[in-house]
Amino acid sequence: MPPEVDERITRDQVRDLMAQVLAHHGHTLPDDDATALRDIGFRSLDFSELALRVEDTIGRELNFDAPELRSISTVADVLDLLVALQDA
Repeated sequence: MPPEVDERITRDQVRDLMAQVLAHHGHTLPDDDATALRDIGFRSLDFSELALRVEDTIGRELNFDAPELRSISTVADVLDLLVALQDA
């Protein structure tokens, strides 16, 4: 039997998951990925929930580095980080 292959998640899929997390808290994900997270009410707890959803989708844990997390401030930053972490 061949070894299990990790699933990959696209930026659009991460965006959809982010929209679900925000909707759960009564917020809407804007079309503009340059929008600041504070402007849409996206908090660290929301990021944690999103990361868990991404991990469930790809079937493995992501390895986060604190400096990377401190540098996210926009929707694009979140999307780019979560997609990039698949290759870490």
